Amino acid sequence: MIKLFSLKQQKKDGESTPKAGGQKKTFTAAQLRITKDINELNLPKTCATEFPDPDDLLNFKLIICPDEGFYKGGRFVFNFKVGPNYPHEPPKVKCETQVYHPNIDLEGNVCLNILREDWKPVLTINSIVYGLQYLFLEPNPEDPLNREAAEVLQTNRRLFEHNVFKAMRGNYIGATYFQRCLK
Repeated sequence: MIKLFSLKQQKKDGESTPKAGGQKKTFTAAQLRITKDINELNLPKTCATEFPDPDDLLNFKLIICPDEGFYKGGRFVFNFKVGPNYPHEPPKVKCETQVYHPNIDLEGNVCLNILREDWKPVLTINSIVYGLQYLFLEPNPEDPLNREAAEVLQTNRRLFEHNVFKAMRGNYIGATYFQRCLK
């Protein structure tokens, strides 16, 4: 993992030798900020991160395994893509696991206010992690991406719970097939 102060330490120790090709590696503001965010990440026990390329902190996965609520026992994978304008723009977050949820559509788009209009540069990856986790504890039918799931949640909570469990076991809900996502 890239250490935020490693370049400073190298200079201090007199080790500032050029990289291959005679050039020092420079880091963008987004890379420095994401390094800081990841170093300060305080994940709840229901969450974990995966870095497919350990040298690329701008692209990673978050796995959420809720231990309570409708989605208890499920395993949901989110893909984070941090752009060059981070933290002035939020990261792009997609749910790779197809899920029956009012705030996540069938393409994996996530309806979370801090990923859209309420993003501020003072927010961190930690803020997004807790926001996503909260969506599984308290789905919000008032601001849906999946209108059908939101309507069922509002009108028939027991049917919604049944549909969530059925989808997580790998079944059809209406015409849509959901892959099994129980851990």
